[in-house]
Amino acid sequence: MIYQRSLFSHKDFKTSQFQTLLADILTVFWGDWLELRVRITQIAASGLISPLIYILAFGLGLGSSIRPGAGISGSYGNYLEFILPGMVALSSMTISFGGTTFSICGDRLFTKNFEELLLVPVHPLALHIGKMLAGVVRGLMTSGSVILVALLFTGNWRFLHPLFLLLLLLNCAVFAGLGVIVGLTVRSLEAVGLYNNFIIIPMSFLGATFFDPGTLPGILKVVVYLLPLTYASIGLRAAAYLPLSQFPWYSVPILLVIAIALSLWGANLFSRQQD
Repeated sequence: MIYQRSLFSHKDFKTSQFQTLLADILTVFWGDWLELRVRITQIAASGLISPLIYILAFGLGLGSSIRPGAGISGSYGNYLEFILPGMVALSSMTISFGGTTFSICGDRLFTKNFEELLLVPVHPLALHIGKMLAGVVRGLMTSGSVILVALLFTGNWRFLHPLFLLLLLLNCAVFAGLGVIVGLTVRSLEAVGLYNNFIIIPMSFLGATFFDPGTLPGILKVVVYLLPLTYASIGLRAAAYLPLSQFPWYSVPILLVIAIALSLWGANLFSRQQD
């Protein structure tokens, strides 16, 4: 009887801890949401320009000279259909990372509101996930605009398939988590530009957004499959066009594991912040 009472008490304690962590996460997220909700239109449009340029230049321009099946595989009517899922992945990556990084940098380096956040009695993991969720919302706002463009161009409602949306959510979580880490570690906005130039921009072109990585030679294929955006791009493309029997199911756990690893890293950084 004493053992059973102790076991129930332990379970209640764990439940209470989880509820407290969840409440802390929502509290941190709500602080950012109050700022985001007044700029929904601006955020949704801010990351739409680059994908639209790529769609016009590569999809409608260059794409008109590329025959389906000539260098691309799958059930695509034209090259534009092939790159549209990649544009969704690209826009969600760019805004999730950039919006999160600049938001934290602004609080740390300019407004100094970050010091108040560190004084809040919440778990470091809650701080990371709360900030990450704000980045996820930014990414979903922008990629939602790209999905609307894709629906207008293709009429393919599988861009709203639950599996497509799950991969989109995971991709936003990965790059929002990376944005939190970069925002916590850089000492100037110039340093943010370096991360953008040496990580985000190269990944935009190498992350299987414009090509099928299966057609690459060995060493380049290894490099491309080291990039998380690759798994988002090929997964979104498969969810939009291919049957479930051909879906790369490995992309889901890979993105999930990366997001969890970045969350633990970010929580550790929050616990050691001295700003």
